Amino acid sequence: MNNTGTFSKLSPERLLRQLTNSSDTTCLQVLSNSVSWSIFLDQGKIIYATHSVEPFDRLERQMRRLSQQIPLLTNEVRVQLRMSFEPDWPTQLSEFNDNLINQAPEYQAIYWLVDQKHLLSTQAALLIQELVKEVIESFLLIPEGTYKLTEPVDSIPKICKLDVENIMERCQKRLQNWQSFTPQISSPYQRPYLLINSKFYDKQLPELQQNLTNWMKGFSLRHLAVIMNQDEVELARTLYPHILQGSIILHAPDPPFDTLPKTFADFSLSSQYGTTEINQKLNTGLLPDTSTTREHSVPEISVLPQDNLQLVTIPNNIEPDEQNVNTATITAKKTYKIISVDDSPTILKEISRCLEDENVVVVTINDPVKAVMSIIRHKPDLILLDLNMAGIDGYELCRIIRNNSFFKEIPIIFVTGNKGIVDKVKARLVGASGYLTKPFTRAELLKMIFMHLA
Repeated sequence: MNNTGTFSKLSPERLLRQLTNSSDTTCLQVLSNSVSWSIFLDQGKIIYATHSVEPFDRLERQMRRLSQQIPLLTNEVRVQLRMSFEPDWPTQLSEFNDNLINQAPEYQAIYWLVDQKHLLSTQAALLIQELVKEVIESFLLIPEGTYKLTEPVDSIPKICKLDVENIMERCQKRLQNWQSFTPQISSPYQRPYLLINSKFYDKQLPELQQNLTNWMKGFSLRHLAVIMNQDEVELARTLYPHILQGSIILHAPDPPFDTLPKTFADFSLSSQYGTTEINQKLNTGLLPDTSTTREHSVPEISVLPQDNLQLVTIPNNIEPDEQNVNTATITAKKTYKIISVDDSPTILKEISRCLEDENVVVVTINDPVKAVMSIIRHKPDLILLDLNMAGIDGYELCRIIRNNSFFKEIPIIFVTGNKGIVDKVKARLVGASGYLTKPFTRAELLKMIFMHLA
Protein backbone atom coordinates (compact mmCIF):
# COMPACT_ATOMS: atom_id res chain seq x y z
CA MET A 1 0.00 0.00 0.00
CA ASN A 2 1.40 3.40 -0.98
CA ASN A 3 1.92 6.22 1.51
CA THR A 4 1.61 9.78 0.24
CA GLY A 5 1.68 13.25 1.71
CA THR A 6 2.77 16.86 1.41
CA PHE A 7 5.57 18.65 3.24
CA SER A 8 5.45 22.35 3.97
CA LYS A 9 9.00 22.06 5.24
CA LEU A 10 10.72 18.96 3.96
CA SER A 11 13.63 17.64 6.02
CA PRO A 12 15.22 15.17 3.61
CA GLU A 13 17.94 14.24 6.09
CA ARG A 14 15.42 13.32 8.77
CA LEU A 15 13.25 11.49 6.26
CA LEU A 16 16.11 9.27 5.11
CA ARG A 17 17.15 8.60 8.69
CA GLN A 18 13.64 7.49 9.60
CA LEU A 19 13.53 5.08 6.70
CA THR A 20 16.99 3.81 7.61
CA ASN A 21 16.22 3.36 11.29
CA SER A 22 13.11 1.37 10.46
CA SER A 23 15.11 -0.76 7.98
CA ASP A 24 12.48 -0.16 5.33
CA THR A 25 12.48 -1.77 1.91
CA THR A 26 10.75 0.79 -0.26
CA CYS A 27 11.11 3.36 -3.01
CA LEU A 28 10.93 6.95 -1.77
CA GLN A 29 9.72 9.35 -4.45
CA VAL A 30 9.76 13.11 -3.86
CA LEU A 31 8.49 15.81 -6.21
CA SER A 32 9.63 19.43 -5.92
CA ASN A 33 9.77 22.22 -8.52
CA SER A 34 8.87 19.74 -11.31
CA VAL A 35 11.88 17.55 -10.42
CA SER A 36 11.30 14.04 -9.09
CA TRP A 37 13.76 12.12 -6.93
CA SER A 38 13.63 8.34 -6.47
CA ILE A 39 15.61 6.57 -3.77
CA PHE A 40 15.51 2.78 -3.74
CA LEU A 41 16.03 1.29 -0.27
CA ASP A 42 16.52 -2.30 0.82
CA GLN A 43 16.34 -2.89 4.58
CA GLY A 44 17.38 0.71 5.19
CA LYS A 45 20.31 0.66 2.74
CA ILE A 46 20.41 2.57 -0.54
CA ILE A 47 20.42 0.39 -3.64
CA TYR A 48 20.21 3.32 -6.05
CA ALA A 49 19.10 6.96 -6.23
CA THR A 50 18.23 9.12 -9.20
CA HIS A 51 16.39 12.28 -10.19
CA SER A 52 14.58 13.25 -13.36
CA VAL A 53 17.02 15.93 -14.60
CA GLU A 54 19.21 14.43 -17.33
CA PRO A 55 20.01 11.06 -15.69
CA PHE A 56 22.06 9.89 -18.67
CA ASP A 57 24.12 13.07 -18.64
CA ARG A 58 24.88 12.25 -15.00
CA LEU A 59 25.78 8.68 -15.91
CA GLU A 60 27.96 9.83 -18.83
CA ARG A 61 29.98 12.15 -16.61
CA GLN A 62 30.59 9.52 -13.95
CA MET A 63 31.45 6.85 -16.54
CA ARG A 64 33.98 9.17 -18.14
CA ARG A 65 35.70 9.63 -14.80
CA LEU A 66 35.70 5.88 -14.26
CA SER A 67 36.84 5.07 -17.80
CA GLN A 68 40.30 6.47 -17.10
CA GLN A 69 40.92 3.49 -14.81
CA ILE A 70 38.89 0.94 -16.80
CA PRO A 71 40.08 0.45 -20.41
CA LEU A 72 36.99 -1.62 -21.33
CA LEU A 73 34.68 1.33 -20.64
CA THR A 74 35.43 2.93 -24.01
CA ASN A 75 33.61 5.73 -25.78
CA GLU A 76 32.15 3.13 -28.16
CA VAL A 77 30.66 1.22 -25.22
CA ARG A 78 29.23 4.42 -23.71
CA VAL A 79 27.62 5.39 -27.03
CA GLN A 80 26.13 1.91 -27.39
CA LEU A 81 24.77 2.16 -23.86
CA ARG A 82 23.01 5.47 -24.48
CA MET A 83 21.55 4.36 -27.79
CA SER A 84 20.24 1.19 -26.13
CA PHE A 85 18.84 2.58 -22.90
CA GLU A 86 18.23 6.34 -23.08
CA PRO A 87 14.43 6.73 -23.11
CA ASP A 88 14.28 9.19 -26.03
CA TRP A 89 14.81 6.30 -28.38
CA PRO A 90 11.46 4.79 -29.49
CA THR A 91 12.32 1.22 -28.52
CA GLN A 92 14.65 -0.43 -26.05
CA LEU A 93 17.13 -2.99 -27.32
CA SER A 94 17.99 -4.41 -23.93
CA GLU A 95 16.63 -7.86 -23.16
CA PHE A 96 16.34 -6.77 -19.54
CA ASN A 97 13.78 -4.08 -20.28
CA ASP A 98 10.66 -6.20 -19.81
CA ASN A 99 11.80 -7.38 -16.40
CA LEU A 100 13.00 -3.98 -15.20
CA ILE A 101 10.31 -1.72 -16.66
CA ASN A 102 9.61 0.03 -13.36
CA GLN A 103 13.26 0.75 -12.72
CA ALA A 104 15.44 3.74 -13.60
CA PRO A 105 16.70 3.13 -17.18
CA GLU A 106 20.24 4.24 -16.34
CA TYR A 107 20.33 1.58 -13.62
CA GLN A 108 19.37 -0.96 -16.27
CA ALA A 109 22.29 0.36 -18.30
CA ILE A 110 24.72 -0.17 -15.40
CA TYR A 111 23.43 -3.71 -14.94
CA TRP A 112 23.98 -4.28 -18.68
CA LEU A 113 27.60 -3.11 -18.32
CA VAL A 114 28.14 -5.76 -15.64
CA ASP A 115 26.31 -8.46 -17.57
CA GLN A 116 28.33 -7.73 -20.73
CA LYS A 117 31.61 -7.82 -18.75
CA HIS A 118 32.41 -4.15 -19.38
CA LEU A 119 32.42 -3.58 -15.61
CA LEU A 120 33.13 -5.77 -12.61
CA SER A 121 30.52 -5.67 -9.87
CA THR A 122 32.97 -3.79 -7.64
CA GLN A 123 33.47 -1.18 -10.36
CA ALA A 124 29.72 -0.88 -10.91
CA ALA A 125 29.29 -0.39 -7.17
CA LEU A 126 31.77 2.49 -7.24
CA LEU A 127 29.91 4.02 -10.20
CA ILE A 128 26.59 3.70 -8.37
CA GLN A 129 28.10 5.26 -5.25
CA GLU A 130 29.20 8.37 -7.15
CA LEU A 131 25.81 8.70 -8.86
CA VAL A 132 23.98 8.31 -5.54
CA LYS A 133 26.17 10.93 -3.85
CA GLU A 134 25.41 13.46 -6.58
CA VAL A 135 21.66 12.77 -6.34
CA ILE A 136 21.58 12.87 -2.53
CA GLU A 137 23.44 16.21 -2.54
CA SER A 138 20.58 17.82 -4.44
CA PHE A 139 17.99 15.86 -2.43
CA LEU A 140 19.28 17.32 0.85
CA LEU A 141 18.61 20.83 -0.50
CA ILE A 142 14.89 20.33 -1.21
CA PRO A 143 12.98 22.94 0.84
CA GLU A 144 9.49 21.54 0.29
CA GLY A 145 7.63 19.02 -1.81
CA THR A 146 5.40 16.00 -1.93
CA TYR A 147 6.43 12.43 -1.22
CA LYS A 148 5.31 8.95 -2.04
CA LEU A 149 6.42 5.58 -0.70
CA THR A 150 5.92 2.68 -3.09
CA GLU A 151 6.56 -1.01 -2.88
CA PRO A 152 9.86 -1.89 -4.57
CA VAL A 153 9.94 -4.09 -7.65
CA ASP A 154 11.03 -7.59 -6.66
CA SER A 155 12.88 -8.16 -9.93
CA ILE A 156 15.27 -5.23 -9.43
CA PRO A 157 18.80 -6.69 -9.46
CA LYS A 158 20.81 -5.47 -6.50
CA ILE A 159 24.41 -4.63 -7.35
CA CYS A 160 25.34 -3.04 -4.01
CA LYS A 161 24.00 -1.51 -0.81
CA LEU A 162 25.13 1.88 0.47
CA ASP A 163 25.12 3.04 4.08
CA VAL A 164 22.81 6.04 4.33
CA GLU A 165 24.59 7.74 7.24
CA ASN A 166 28.00 7.67 5.56
CA ILE A 167 26.57 8.88 2.25
CA MET A 168 24.79 11.80 3.95
CA GLU A 169 27.92 12.76 5.91
CA ARG A 170 29.95 13.05 2.74
CA CYS A 171 27.17 14.92 0.93
CA GLN A 172 26.82 17.40 3.78
CA LYS A 173 30.56 17.99 3.74
CA ARG A 174 30.37 18.57 0.00
CA LEU A 175 27.48 21.01 0.35
CA GLN A 176 29.38 22.96 3.00
CA ASN A 177 32.23 23.34 0.49
CA TRP A 178 29.82 24.59 -2.17
CA GLN A 179 28.21 27.01 0.27
CA SER A 180 31.58 28.59 0.98
CA PHE A 181 31.35 30.12 -2.52
CA THR A 182 27.96 31.78 -2.01
CA PRO A 183 26.44 34.03 -3.14
CA GLN A 184 28.64 34.12 -6.25
CA ILE A 185 28.26 30.40 -6.96
CA SER A 186 24.81 28.99 -6.28
CA SER A 187 24.82 25.90 -8.51
CA PRO A 188 27.42 23.50 -9.93
CA TYR A 189 25.54 23.91 -13.22
CA GLN A 190 26.33 27.61 -13.55
CA ARG A 191 28.37 28.33 -16.68
CA PRO A 192 31.60 30.35 -16.34
CA TYR A 193 32.72 32.65 -19.15
CA LEU A 194 36.19 34.18 -19.25
CA LEU A 195 36.32 37.84 -20.27
CA ILE A 196 39.64 37.64 -22.12
CA ASN A 197 40.12 41.38 -22.49
CA SER A 198 38.41 42.27 -19.26
CA LYS A 199 39.48 45.54 -17.65
CA PHE A 200 39.00 43.73 -14.35
CA TYR A 201 41.67 41.14 -15.07
CA ASP A 202 44.25 41.08 -12.29
CA LYS A 203 47.66 39.76 -13.36
CA GLN A 204 48.44 38.97 -9.74
CA LEU A 205 45.85 36.19 -9.75
CA PRO A 206 47.04 32.66 -10.56
CA GLU A 207 47.07 32.01 -14.31
CA LEU A 208 44.36 29.67 -15.54
CA GLN A 209 45.23 26.59 -17.58
CA GLN A 210 44.94 27.14 -21.33
CA ASN A 211 42.85 24.00 -21.76
CA LEU A 212 40.41 25.28 -19.13
CA THR A 213 39.98 28.66 -20.79
CA ASN A 214 39.41 26.92 -24.14
CA TRP A 215 36.31 25.17 -22.80
CA MET A 216 34.98 28.01 -20.63
CA LYS A 217 32.44 28.94 -23.28
CA GLY A 218 29.15 27.44 -22.17
CA PHE A 219 29.91 24.29 -20.21
CA SER A 220 28.84 24.15 -16.58
CA LEU A 221 31.26 23.91 -13.67
CA ARG A 222 30.25 20.27 -13.28
CA HIS A 223 30.92 19.44 -16.93
CA LEU A 224 34.15 21.44 -17.01
CA ALA A 225 35.44 19.44 -14.06
CA VAL A 226 34.99 16.22 -16.03
CA ILE A 227 36.68 17.68 -19.11
CA MET A 228 39.61 18.80 -16.96
CA ASN A 229 39.62 15.56 -14.94
CA GLN A 230 39.42 17.64 -11.79
CA ASP A 231 37.26 17.63 -8.69
CA GLU A 232 34.43 20.10 -9.27
CA VAL A 233 34.78 21.81 -5.88
CA GLU A 234 38.52 22.25 -6.50
CA LEU A 235 37.73 23.71 -9.92
CA ALA A 236 35.27 26.15 -8.32
CA ARG A 237 37.94 27.09 -5.79
CA THR A 238 40.38 27.79 -8.63
CA LEU A 239 37.90 30.03 -10.46
CA TYR A 240 36.48 31.75 -7.39
CA PRO A 241 39.10 34.56 -7.10
CA HIS A 242 38.58 35.39 -10.78
CA ILE A 243 34.81 35.43 -10.27
CA LEU A 244 35.14 37.79 -7.32
CA GLN A 245 37.47 40.04 -9.28
CA GLY A 246 35.16 40.12 -12.33
CA SER A 247 37.29 38.53 -15.06
CA ILE A 248 35.01 35.47 -15.04
CA ILE A 249 31.25 35.87 -15.16
CA LEU A 250 28.76 33.14 -14.33
CA HIS A 251 25.69 32.51 -16.46
CA ALA A 252 22.63 30.78 -15.06
CA PRO A 253 22.30 27.01 -15.53
CA ASP A 254 20.84 25.88 -18.83
CA PRO A 255 17.41 24.24 -18.67
CA PRO A 256 16.56 21.76 -17.25
CA PHE A 257 19.43 22.05 -14.74
CA ASP A 258 17.98 25.35 -13.56
CA THR A 259 15.12 23.44 -11.86
CA LEU A 260 17.45 21.77 -9.34
CA PRO A 261 17.79 23.28 -5.83
CA LYS A 262 20.39 25.99 -5.32
CA THR A 263 23.36 25.22 -3.11
CA PHE A 264 22.88 28.33 -0.97
CA ALA A 265 19.91 26.72 0.78
CA ASP A 266 20.92 26.23 4.40
CA PHE A 267 20.56 22.48 4.70
CA SER A 268 22.05 22.58 8.20
CA LEU A 269 18.78 24.08 9.43
CA SER A 270 16.77 21.12 8.21
CA SER A 271 16.80 19.49 11.64
CA GLN A 272 14.67 22.38 12.93
CA TYR A 273 11.75 21.27 10.80
CA GLY A 274 9.55 18.34 11.64
CA THR A 275 8.64 15.75 9.05
CA THR A 276 5.05 14.69 8.49
CA GLU A 277 4.47 11.13 9.60
CA ILE A 278 5.03 8.98 6.54
CA ASN A 279 4.34 5.53 7.88
CA GLN A 280 2.77 4.14 11.04
CA LYS A 281 5.88 2.03 11.52
CA LEU A 282 8.23 5.01 11.60
CA ASN A 283 9.37 6.72 14.76
CA THR A 284 7.95 10.24 14.53
CA GLY A 285 9.77 11.60 17.56
CA LEU A 286 12.73 13.94 17.37
CA LEU A 287 15.87 12.20 16.31
CA PRO A 288 19.31 13.01 17.75
CA ASP A 289 21.71 14.85 15.48
CA THR A 290 24.29 12.26 14.48
CA SER A 291 25.50 14.03 11.37
CA THR A 292 28.92 15.13 12.63
CA THR A 293 31.24 15.25 9.66
CA ARG A 294 34.25 12.95 9.54
CA GLU A 295 36.87 14.36 7.23
CA HIS A 296 38.09 10.99 6.00
CA SER A 297 34.90 8.97 6.24
CA VAL A 298 34.28 6.56 3.38
CA PRO A 299 30.82 5.40 2.36
CA GLU A 300 30.36 1.73 3.08
CA ILE A 301 29.61 -0.22 -0.08
CA SER A 302 28.50 -3.80 0.19
CA VAL A 303 28.76 -5.39 -3.24
CA LEU A 304 26.17 -8.11 -3.49
CA PRO A 305 27.18 -11.54 -4.81
CA GLN A 306 26.24 -12.19 -8.42
CA ASP A 307 26.87 -15.61 -9.92
CA ASN A 308 30.25 -16.64 -8.50
CA LEU A 309 31.26 -13.20 -7.20
CA GLN A 310 32.07 -12.91 -3.51
CA LEU A 311 30.70 -10.33 -1.11
CA VAL A 312 33.27 -7.54 -0.78
CA THR A 313 33.53 -4.00 0.54
CA ILE A 314 35.37 -1.33 -1.44
CA PRO A 315 36.53 2.20 -0.54
CA ASN A 316 35.67 5.41 -2.29
CA ASN A 317 38.43 6.17 -4.00
CA ILE A 318 32.07 21.28 -50.19
CA GLU A 319 31.43 23.95 -53.04
CA PRO A 320 31.29 27.73 -52.33
CA ASP A 321 27.49 27.90 -52.68
CA GLU A 322 26.86 24.79 -50.63
CA GLN A 323 29.20 25.27 -47.69
CA ASN A 324 30.16 28.05 -45.33
CA VAL A 325 32.81 28.18 -42.62
CA ASN A 326 32.29 29.98 -39.33
CA THR A 327 35.30 30.20 -37.00
CA ALA A 328 34.89 30.88 -33.29
CA THR A 329 36.59 34.10 -32.26
CA ILE A 330 38.63 32.74 -29.36
CA THR A 331 42.29 32.06 -28.76
CA ALA A 332 42.37 28.29 -28.45
CA LYS A 333 45.25 25.91 -29.07
CA LYS A 334 42.86 23.09 -30.00
CA THR A 335 40.00 23.94 -32.32
CA TYR A 336 37.51 21.23 -33.20
CA LYS A 337 35.94 21.05 -36.63
CA ILE A 338 32.27 20.09 -36.92
CA ILE A 339 30.55 19.41 -40.24
CA SER A 340 26.79 19.81 -40.44
CA VAL A 341 25.02 18.26 -43.44
CA ASP A 342 21.42 19.41 -43.90
CA ASP A 343 19.35 20.55 -46.88
CA SER A 344 17.67 23.14 -44.64
CA PRO A 345 19.52 26.50 -44.56
CA THR A 346 17.56 27.38 -41.42
CA ILE A 347 18.96 24.40 -39.48
CA LEU A 348 22.49 25.06 -40.74
CA LYS A 349 22.24 28.69 -39.66
CA GLU A 350 20.92 27.69 -36.23
CA ILE A 351 23.77 25.24 -35.65
CA SER A 352 26.32 27.89 -36.63
CA ARG A 353 24.65 30.39 -34.32
CA CYS A 354 24.64 27.98 -31.38
CA LEU A 355 28.34 27.30 -31.76
CA GLU A 356 29.58 30.75 -32.74
CA ASP A 357 31.13 31.38 -29.31
CA GLU A 358 32.48 27.87 -28.89
CA ASN A 359 35.83 26.26 -29.42
CA VAL A 360 34.92 24.95 -32.88
CA VAL A 361 34.92 25.63 -36.60
CA VAL A 362 31.55 24.86 -38.16
CA VAL A 363 31.40 23.75 -41.80
CA THR A 364 27.86 23.69 -43.20
CA ILE A 365 26.91 21.61 -46.26
CA ASN A 366 23.47 21.90 -47.84
CA ASP A 367 23.99 19.47 -50.74
CA PRO A 368 24.11 15.88 -49.41
CA VAL A 369 25.29 14.49 -52.76
CA LYS A 370 28.52 16.49 -52.46
CA ALA A 371 28.87 15.89 -48.74
CA VAL A 372 31.22 12.89 -48.89
CA MET A 373 33.96 14.68 -50.83
CA SER A 374 33.65 17.74 -48.59
CA ILE A 375 33.90 15.57 -45.46
CA ILE A 376 37.02 13.85 -46.82
CA ARG A 377 38.56 17.23 -47.60
CA HIS A 378 37.81 18.84 -44.21
CA LYS A 379 38.46 15.77 -41.99
CA PRO A 380 36.05 16.85 -39.21
CA ASP A 381 36.13 15.82 -35.56
CA LEU A 382 32.33 15.34 -35.50
CA ILE A 383 29.58 15.12 -38.15
CA LEU A 384 25.96 16.25 -37.73
CA LEU A 385 23.87 14.48 -40.34
CA ASP A 386 20.25 15.20 -41.25
CA LEU A 387 18.28 11.97 -41.48
CA ASN A 388 15.82 13.02 -44.19
CA MET A 389 17.34 14.76 -47.19
CA ALA A 390 16.45 14.84 -50.87
CA GLY A 391 18.61 12.60 -53.03
CA ILE A 392 20.14 10.49 -50.26
CA ASP A 393 19.01 9.78 -46.72
CA GLY A 394 21.12 9.98 -43.60
CA TYR A 395 21.38 6.20 -43.15
CA GLU A 396 22.93 5.69 -46.57
CA LEU A 397 25.23 8.69 -46.24
CA CYS A 398 26.38 7.45 -42.84
CA ARG A 399 27.13 4.01 -44.28
CA ILE A 400 29.19 5.56 -47.11
CA ILE A 401 31.16 7.71 -44.67
CA ARG A 402 31.86 4.73 -42.41
CA ASN A 403 33.19 2.73 -45.37
CA ASN A 404 36.14 5.13 -45.43
CA SER A 405 38.66 3.79 -42.90
CA PHE A 406 39.63 7.31 -41.89
CA PHE A 407 36.13 7.94 -40.51
CA LYS A 408 35.62 4.67 -38.62
CA GLU A 409 35.90 6.42 -35.25
CA ILE A 410 34.53 9.90 -36.07
CA PRO A 411 31.28 10.57 -34.15
CA ILE A 412 28.29 10.81 -36.51
CA ILE A 413 25.14 12.32 -34.98
CA PHE A 414 21.78 11.99 -36.73
CA VAL A 415 19.61 15.12 -36.73
CA THR A 416 15.92 14.32 -37.08
CA GLY A 417 12.61 16.13 -36.76
CA ASN A 418 10.75 13.16 -35.36
CA LYS A 419 11.94 10.76 -32.67
CA GLY A 420 9.58 8.10 -33.92
CA ILE A 421 11.17 7.84 -37.38
CA VAL A 422 14.60 6.89 -36.05
CA ASP A 423 15.24 3.21 -36.71
CA LYS A 424 17.65 2.57 -33.88
CA VAL A 425 18.73 -0.86 -35.05
CA LYS A 426 19.43 0.50 -38.54
CA ALA A 427 21.18 3.52 -37.06
CA ARG A 428 23.53 1.30 -35.08
CA LEU A 429 24.18 -0.97 -38.06
CA VAL A 430 25.32 1.94 -40.23
CA GLY A 431 27.48 3.31 -37.41
CA ALA A 432 25.57 6.29 -35.95
CA SER A 433 26.87 7.58 -32.60
CA GLY A 434 23.69 9.31 -31.40
CA TYR A 435 20.99 11.72 -32.47
CA LEU A 436 19.55 15.20 -31.96
CA THR A 437 15.85 15.95 -32.32
CA LYS A 438 14.67 19.15 -34.02
CA PRO A 439 14.09 21.65 -32.63
CA PHE A 440 17.11 21.23 -30.37
CA THR A 441 18.50 23.67 -27.85
CA ARG A 442 22.00 25.02 -27.57
CA ALA A 443 22.40 22.99 -24.37
CA GLU A 444 21.51 19.77 -26.22
CA LEU A 445 24.02 20.57 -28.95
CA LEU A 446 26.72 21.29 -26.39
CA LYS A 447 25.90 18.00 -24.66
CA MET A 448 26.74 16.16 -27.87
CA ILE A 449 30.05 17.98 -28.10
CA PHE A 450 30.75 17.16 -24.46
CA MET A 451 29.99 13.48 -25.00
CA HIS A 452 32.13 13.00 -28.08
CA LEU A 453 34.81 15.71 -28.18
CA ALA A 454 35.49 17.13 -24.72
